[in-house]
Amino acid sequence: MEKLRIGIAGLGRLGQRHAENLAHRVPNAQLVAACSPVEQELEWARKTLGVAHCYAEYAALLAHPGLDAVFLVTPTSLHAQQIIAALQAGKHVFCEKPLSLDLEDCLKVEAEAARHPHLQVMIGFVRRFDASYRDAAYKIRAGMIGKPYLVRSQTMDLNDPGGFFVRFAASSGGIFLDCSVHDIDLARWLLDSPAPARVTATGTTVIHHGLREFGDVDNGLATLEFADGSMASFMASRTMAHGHETLTEVFGTKGRLTIGGGAQLNRVEMADHNGISHECTPDFYSRFSDAFLLEAQEFVAAALGQGKLSLKLHDATEATRVGLAMARSMRDRQAVDLL
Repeated sequence: MEKLRIGIAGLGRLGQRHAENLAHRVPNAQLVAACSPVEQELEWARKTLGVAHCYAEYAALLAHPGLDAVFLVTPTSLHAQQIIAALQAGKHVFCEKPLSLDLEDCLKVEAEAARHPHLQVMIGFVRRFDASYRDAAYKIRAGMIGKPYLVRSQTMDLNDPGGFFVRFAASSGGIFLDCSVHDIDLARWLLDSPAPARVTATGTTVIHHGLREFGDVDNGLATLEFADGSMASFMASRTMAHGHETLTEVFGTKGRLTIGGGAQLNRVEMADHNGISHECTPDFYSRFSDAFLLEAQEFVAAALGQGKLSLKLHDATEATRVGLAMARSMRDRQAVDLL
């Protein structure tokens, strides 16, 4: 079987998950190199995955002999420049979301990708690969709920008392670009990509007050109006006591779809003197582990010429554009027009 020779840049919490998938679970992928400025992460790649070629510098990774593609699981501030450098080096690129925190950088990536039409570029909007979301999209396209006109979607994370995300608040882009960008992409996808028209957003900080220094919040609400009259509403939270919960509702003229109702880790319920209970999903990876694998498989197949990508690079640009507008609306306390 022909294999795609891949180098991964970024071996933090999510990067290690991607690396394990590429090394062990994507049959036509070969993880040949890894890159990180953190020596402990490179040592993990050597010992755990048997990656022989490890680099501290991204330029050295791109120069690795015979490299076909890169997986970027690096800080968002580096995404655009690293994608462009990889394309100019003749590599296919998978990059974690968001594409960038700067709209001009998104457009630069689109322009560079257009100059290399033989190379695949994919941004990791992983929920599009979840079986339940795919089934919902199929039912919508089949007209089973009539004409969809409203998406209500939320991303709510288990509270981290240590405030892990506060340490990255200066470069994360804020709660809407860091968390709601998935929901923004879902709304556009499920509503068949209408043009965003107007955004209103607000937020509050209830636990992690250190976020205020960066103009960020730990809970946010936003509404998005589209040019065709359809709508979306979003909630993002970092302070849930019970666990991670991703929930999306799609309202149509003939019905409603609910994806991800409840935060159940499995189908086991326990009944005792305290009542009936179940375990909750602890984090986003537990919820979407299968989808992460499927998106890697689609990228590798497309790079090998064995399939096509199911999402466009411009979708990532639009998600950033809307997310930036939400952050601006919350900061300025007024609606932001996008048309």
